[in-house]
Amino acid sequence: MVKESIVICISGMAGSGKSTAAKRLAEKYKLRYYSGGDALKSIALGKGYKPLIHGWWESREGKRFLEERSSDPKFDKAIDKKLVEAAQRGNVVLDSRTMPWLLKDGFKIWIDASSEKRAERIARRNGISVKDAARALKSKEEKTKAIYKKLYGFDLGQDFKPFNLVLNTDSLDEKEVFHVLCVLMEKTILKPCQRC
Repeated sequence: MVKESIVICISGMAGSGKSTAAKRLAEKYKLRYYSGGDALKSIALGKGYKPLIHGWWESREGKRFLEERSSDPKFDKAIDKKLVEAAQRGNVVLDSRTMPWLLKDGFKIWIDASSEKRAERIARRNGISVKDAARALKSKEEKTKAIYKKLYGFDLGQDFKPFNLVLNTDSLDEKEVFHVLCVLMEKTILKPCQRC
């Protein structure tokens, strides 16, 4: 059980493995888990979208919601406010593209993967061709990067200054990524409380 307040931010582009890793770490170390993507889907659901289908972010409707986000910053600002509040309560893993820049404290991890590898993973996950996945990712990421640049001034996927660790997952499977992050947790993040 964790005694000291811990805040871990896990960030990365779609298909990098960030959400899977964040959920598994939260479960193993009994930390709360908050996802910026899930919170955005919740807002989309309230606006009449159907974000619960597999691969929604890459779908036509997901792209339409992304356009709506691009024109109105209130969605992202509302989510980021909730994530900051979750961080202040502590003992949390935040699956977020913005928190590494918006929080002073916390251990920040960027899960990296090449665009080719991410397209392969998205294609497998969503049951689409790699070519279609690559096209959808390129379009979505250009818009997402523009949103964060406009809102907060950082370059998503290019500025790694806030991160304590950048982990490339191109040659690692899900279990290997989790193992690396567990070793990191136990050697550095949990060390001050002696694996309480």
